[in-house]
Amino acid sequence: MEITGTIKQIGEIKTFGEKNFEVRKLLLETKEKYPQKIELDFQTKNCHLLDDYNINDEVRVAFNLRGREWKSPQGETKYFNTIVGWKINHNEELTLQDQNIDRDVDNDLPF
Repeated sequence: MEITGTIKQIGEIKTFGEKNFEVRKLLLETKEKYPQKIELDFQTKNCHLLDDYNINDEVRVAFNLRGREWKSPQGETKYFNTIVGWKINHNEELTLQDQNIDRDVDNDLPF
């Protein structure tokens, strides 16, 4: 899945546990009639993908939606979802690619 939007926040890398599991959070605001602020996690080897990005950059992020079940000591079951980013591109590059595709389509018109 993919989402596009403007970077509003890039978190610091946080390390958890003995296995050095790392998480870096990205807050993205979508551009639609009712903009949404979506928080994505970049994990372990993908944390450094965010190094070349800044606040207000327009980006497209590929992500996976993950869910898990947890049972409390009292026996109550809860469910948690995580949006895990694994690829990010500046939206300017994608816009240029889209413009090239549009030009090619225009050249195929019979008039």
